[in-house]
This record gives sequence, C-alpha cells and structure tokens, in this order.
Amino acid sequence: MPRSSGAAPRSVPEVGEVVGVDPVAVAGWFRTLGIEYTATLRFDRIGLGQSNLTYLVRDDADRRWVLRRPPLGHLLASAHDVVREARIMAALETTAVPCPRILGVVDDPAISEVPMVLMEYVDGQVVDTMAIVESLTPQHRRAIAESLPRTLAEIHAVDLGAVGLTDLASHKPYAQRQLKRWGGQWEQSKTRELPELDELTRRLVATMPEQREITLVHGDFHLRNVITSRTTGAVVAALDWELSTLGDPLADMGSLLAYWAEPGENTGGDFPASALPGFPNRAEMSEAYLALTGRDPAALRYWHAFGLWKLAVIAEGVLRRALDTPQNKAAAGTPTIERIDAIVHKALDVTEES
Repeated sequence: MPRSSGAAPRSVPEVGEVVGVDPVAVAGWFRTLGIEYTATLRFDRIGLGQSNLTYLVRDDADRRWVLRRPPLGHLLASAHDVVREARIMAALETTAVPCPRILGVVDDPAISEVPMVLMEYVDGQVVDTMAIVESLTPQHRRAIAESLPRTLAEIHAVDLGAVGLTDLASHKPYAQRQLKRWGGQWEQSKTRELPELDELTRRLVATMPEQREITLVHGDFHLRNVITSRTTGAVVAALDWELSTLGDPLADMGSLLAYWAEPGENTGGDFPASALPGFPNRAEMSEAYLALTGRDPAALRYWHAFGLWKLAVIAEGVLRRALDTPQNKAAAGTPTIERIDAIVHKALDVTEES
C-alpha cells in the first residue's frame, strides 16, 4: 500500500472547509500518489456509520474515490485503526472476497492529524435506508439476502497464509478474547448501569463453545455494510473492516443474525429492513450458510446471542461518542437506550432457547 511522506504542494487550489479533513493537504497527497484529478476536489460525508468517518471525494470530471479516517474526539485504545483495516482489504485483493481496492494510506501530520485511507469507489447500491429497501421488489430483496451468506462463506474460506494475514491477530480462543475485549469496551463507554447486560455477559462466559478452527472474521457484517449490484442484488463489495480479526467464523453469521430483525421485533431500530416481504427469516439465512460451510448449528445459536451482546455494546459506544462529540453523529441518528435494552433482552431470550 502506498504511503505518503511529503507535505501538500502549495499550488493546490483552495477549497471549502470539511469537518475532519484538510482538503488542500489531501489534494496534495493525491499528487504524491500519482492520482490525476481535474481542478478542485470535493468532499462529502457519506454512509450512515458512526464509527470511522467516510467521505466521497469527487473532482470536476466526476471521477470518484472514497476517503476514510477515525472519528473525531477521544478514541478508545486499539479502536478505529484505519491502517490495519486497509492492510486487511489490500490483502483480499487477490481473493474471491468482493472488496474495494486500496489506493493509499497516509500517517503524516503534515497531511492529517490522524491516519487516513484512500480507496477506489465501487459503483452499486448501498441498501442502508428503509426508503431504499421499500423501493426494491421482494425478488430483489431475496437475491440480496441470499448473497450475504455466500459472501461470508468466501470471507471464511480465505487462505490466511497465502494472503499474509496469519499474524493479524491472536490464535488463542476467540470467544474468550472477544468477551474480554467487548466487556472492557462496555466498562469504558457505558452511559449507565445495566444489570441485564451483566447477566448476559455471565451467561456467555459460562457457555463458551470449543474453538475448532481459525479463519478471517469480518467482525461487523450486515446489510448496511455491503454494496450490492443494482441488477442482480449480489454483493459487489464488503465494507467496514475495522473490526476484522482472526477467530471463529460462526461469529460473523451470529452477528448477521443479530442485525436480522423479524416481523414484530423491536431490535432493528430505524432499520427493520429484514422484516419486509421477500427477505428470508433467520432460520433460512442460517440454513443457507450452514449448507455452504457444513459448520455446527448448535454453536451458531451461541454466536447469535453473542452477536446481540456485541451489538448492544457497540450501540452504547456510539451513544457515548455522540454525547461527548456531537460532530460524530451520522444520518442514521443515535441509538436509543430503549433499543439497546431491547437488544439485550432479545439476547437473553436466545441464551435461554439454546
């Protein structure tokens, strides 16, 4: 991955202020990378994510790129590492995993106070609002859903040695590592005491499954974190790799199920997309993934509960960051305490069922 080492040339034209980005310095960085652009670069915040900040960059010829940087304000240790995220995405360029190509990484105070990553723009449809989902036919919704387990199976089939990711993370038991990490994140970011979450944590610790394999794990795979084909519905790019690690592949499927609300449930917040006609239910999604991979359905139930637990912790962290630094808020709005509590209660129900 190219790295910049020089400051921005003084000849770059001035542009308007952009929160979180110095447009003049970034334009100069483009030159050091050998990227041609016409006249002024324009920067627009895109996506509904409230973690790393993402911008669509365009020039006067309407050429497009995507720029990514950590959120504003105080960051928890090891969180929002865009350089690590770029390493993972670059390693996947030669695999079957659909992923944007990395064009450059910069960690130079003359250009940015924080590291930034530049990647190619992938044309397609991001299904991230209810208006978009409602505009799709039930057949197209189903095609999108069917592509999600297939994409996860491709991620979990990556040869770690061949792509140079064997040392990406520890090979120690994944459930234990994750419970320690996210439990710590909860303690650092919680906005209140929540005894139900503490009880859920105790149940997950007591019922950890045996680790049988280690694969690449995306860490935050769901409908809003992929780009899909406008015609076929197939996933053409998997996004947001900042939580990717090595571990149990069923954790990814459990995370997808955690986001996959069904009719009558209140865990989906402002985006209960999967409850609409055309989308398969969680059982069908699970069966599709298990048929492709032959993995253990009993262990998947554990990882579904774990996925809900992690989702609650992440949502609490987003809430805390929005309260501390309002500029981090995104178009999706901020998770509410009511939704976080609903996610925890659903997870407790899943642990009782399993």
